[in-house]
Amino acid sequence: MLDVRRMKVLREVAARGSFSAAAEALSFTQSAVSQQVAALEREAGTTLLDRGSRGVRLTEAGRALVSHADAILARIEDAEEELAALAGLRGGRLRIASFQSAGATLVPRAVKAFHDRHPAVELGMVEAEPEEAQARLRSGDIDLALVYDFEPLSGTLGDDLELTPLIEDRYDAVIAHDHPLATRRRIRLSDLAREPWIAGSPSCGCREITDRACRDAGFDLAVAFEADETMAAQALVAAGVGVTIFPRLALNPLHSGVVARSLGRDAPVRRIWAARLVDGYRSPACEAMLQILEDVAEEFREEPSSLAAVS
Repeated sequence: MLDVRRMKVLREVAARGSFSAAAEALSFTQSAVSQQVAALEREAGTTLLDRGSRGVRLTEAGRALVSHADAILARIEDAEEELAALAGLRGGRLRIASFQSAGATLVPRAVKAFHDRHPAVELGMVEAEPEEAQARLRSGDIDLALVYDFEPLSGTLGDDLELTPLIEDRYDAVIAHDHPLATRRRIRLSDLAREPWIAGSPSCGCREITDRACRDAGFDLAVAFEADETMAAQALVAAGVGVTIFPRLALNPLHSGVVARSLGRDAPVRRIWAARLVDGYRSPACEAMLQILEDVAEEFREEPSSLAAVS
């Protein structure tokens, strides 16, 4: 079945004449637009765009699909406009909680896209680790939370939550750029067994993941410095006083004094979810934001984020 959202992306590329212009118009990255079109071509079973040095053009099949897409999307937009007015998306409030790294990557993109579509809805966000976010959901302080867990550590997310999967976020080793292992493309977690470590405080959810991963690799980590803030931890690694591991979402941006190296198939993976109460009220604003979060997360799922260095 053809994905209507991808048909919208194709229509935008055709109208703008390039992936980059379509990406800007849709508040996506260029790679996300390219991936959406490629996925639509797989669904359609044919090439929809001719890609050349001077831009892109619709193939005959692409023109046929866009002609139908115009009619379909026009009807959908009419329906959405009518439903939005009825459902209250011309006003109201949506409150979100997010942990730090998602709050610096996923959430800003989702908030921008939501605000562009529903400017009359008041948005608010608080930063919270999963345990606090769950408590805020149950108390009614927030409507939607971004949370994470780690599969071997059961019971960290309550059974009263409805969880929508967003990303599986793989961990990398983070070492100083002049560390002896920095020349390798891939290292094993056990290679870091005798190193001093920088790790989150015991109250940070990521600390439990790090402890468990190291135990599974056959050692207990020796924590030299505790730092919950990502860039502070990276700066300590850059100073050469220890090593650490971080999920890739938290390594955007990457400190210029460190390198991130794959841990291969044995890398721990945290699962990132959008959470709401199973028995909670399904507000139209919450439903709309959930759909946007899934759309924004797609580019992270399909292609790891590029890691931009900062000094």
